[in-house]
Amino acid sequence: MAPLPDGFSYAEWNATYNALSFGIAAMGSATIFFWLQLPNVTKNYRTALTITGIVTLIATYHYIRIFNSWSEAFTVASKDGGDYTVQLTGAPFNDGYRYVDWLLTVPLLLIELILVMKLPQAETVNLSWKLGLASALMVALGYPGEIQEDLSVRWFWWCLSMIPFCYVVFTLAVGLAEATSKQPSPAAASLASAARYLTVLSWCTYPFVYMVKSVGLAGPAATMYEQVGYSLADVLAKAVFGVLIWAIAAEKSAVEESGKLLPN
Repeated sequence: MAPLPDGFSYAEWNATYNALSFGIAAMGSATIFFWLQLPNVTKNYRTALTITGIVTLIATYHYIRIFNSWSEAFTVASKDGGDYTVQLTGAPFNDGYRYVDWLLTVPLLLIELILVMKLPQAETVNLSWKLGLASALMVALGYPGEIQEDLSVRWFWWCLSMIPFCYVVFTLAVGLAEATSKQPSPAAASLASAARYLTVLSWCTYPFVYMVKSVGLAGPAATMYEQVGYSLADVLAKAVFGVLIWAIAAEKSAVEESGKLLPN
């Protein structure tokens, strides 16, 4: 939790307000959709789809908390029909909710992808532990730098968090390529590949947003870019990624039910 800079324009405040509102709507509606789809996939994939819904439910809760914290940190008023003015109330803006969210949801995101790919049990357990722990370590190492104003300290923690980050991204992009090619249908393989690369793409957004305050930007503009950037990346990494997980589960369920599952 760091003090907010003074001097927000209405446009900067409103852009963040709308981004957080969008996060709530996207995560909440995705949660309802995923859980309504549970009866439409076979039991082999219900755990993955359930976890997908848990991820977006956790994200919905934390986006509500961030949104409320943002709203309470400001007063927005218009005098005599003039332009809106934005002033700090003195209440703290707690952006730490993001890191609590990521610490819970990022490992689950990777586990749901592994589960829906239906790898051999030993490989599933091994990958789940390795990727889950690496991603949690990445988030934990990023937080100390996020709350620092000293740029050298921010860069130090950014570099540390990039070590597990690179391991996870390499595993998604390269390590799971063979497993993707063994999916039971071309459509399932294509969707699994899309899910892997969407994860890589959305994840690569976070380090750049993290660096916003380390490359010369400061004040309200930096805060706005950070909040909007993280919100859009979260929707891609959780809600849109979850739709791909559902699509993989639905495709593989259809193949299994039609009796066309290829032998291992």
